[in-house]
Amino acid sequence: MSAEEQMIIIRRNDFLDKLTPANYETLNILHNYIIADKEAYIYFDAQYINKLYFVKEGFVKIGNIDDNGEELVKEILQPGDVFGQFMLERNNMNGEFAQAHKCETILCSFTIQDFEKLLEIRPDMGIAFSRKIGQKLKNVENRLLNLLQKDVRTRLLYFFWTILQQKQIKEGNAITIPNFLTHEDIARLTATSRQTVTTLINKFSEEGLLDVDRKSITVHNIKLLQKEAKVG
Repeated sequence: MSAEEQMIIIRRNDFLDKLTPANYETLNILHNYIIADKEAYIYFDAQYINKLYFVKEGFVKIGNIDDNGEELVKEILQPGDVFGQFMLERNNMNGEFAQAHKCETILCSFTIQDFEKLLEIRPDMGIAFSRKIGQKLKNVENRLLNLLQKDVRTRLLYFFWTILQQKQIKEGNAITIPNFLTHEDIARLTATSRQTVTTLINKFSEEGLLDVDRKSITVHNIKLLQKEAKVG
């Protein structure tokens, strides 16, 4: 892939597209361009990671390994998301892993020091980054409340609602979006079993709420989904 093609991909971001050509040259952005093969680990233990990453293309699975050697999946990130040391300090990420999920993934990474240098050059981007991290933390809080306060059916519907919100879809009666999740992924992210997820998804289809296959998620009635998911 040429440098020009890499730059086009890097600019596909709600944050990094604000950089000027001079910013890219000063920060040597192309040096931070990473391609991770399908299922490859971007990092396996974040204890010594001094970087933050922006997802450009593909998906990234974030999780931990428990004492029994089982994966605990915390989130699956999409293009535009940020992960790693996004608080810009050596916070406790001991044991966290990040893995390219389902396909080849393209990232742009920065050391904390280089990113702070970027914010010195472009202090206006500090506000945009703060908003981005604030939204990320809000999403984590909402997901936790969903797990604690809702029954299995409701929290699964709420999960599909949050996917629509990530796509910034707020109006219309029906919508089809690409599916990057397996039933196992959904089960882990909603703290339920794969069998329960499959049973409920089949029921949602019978009720005319939504359909899920390997390539797409189709919501037939967005307003009804919002009501059934008990969105506040």
